[in-house]
Amino acid sequence: MNWRKSSYSGNVNQNCVEIVEAACGVNIRDSQHPYQGHLSFPVTEWRALVTEVKTGRW
Repeated sequence: MNWRKSSYSGNVNQNCVEIVEAACGVNIRDSQHPYQGHLSFPVTEWRALVTEVKTGRW
């Protein structure tokens, strides 16, 4: 998988979230602890989360 840094991650203390598109949605993980697992979101849930972040409601 080709993980990439999310554009919503900050640069403070190098805290960032990495994402990768999967066949059934999107996976996210903590870049400082990549081997401690990831969260998987179906496409519809991922889009809803991104919408919430963009509108500042989350």
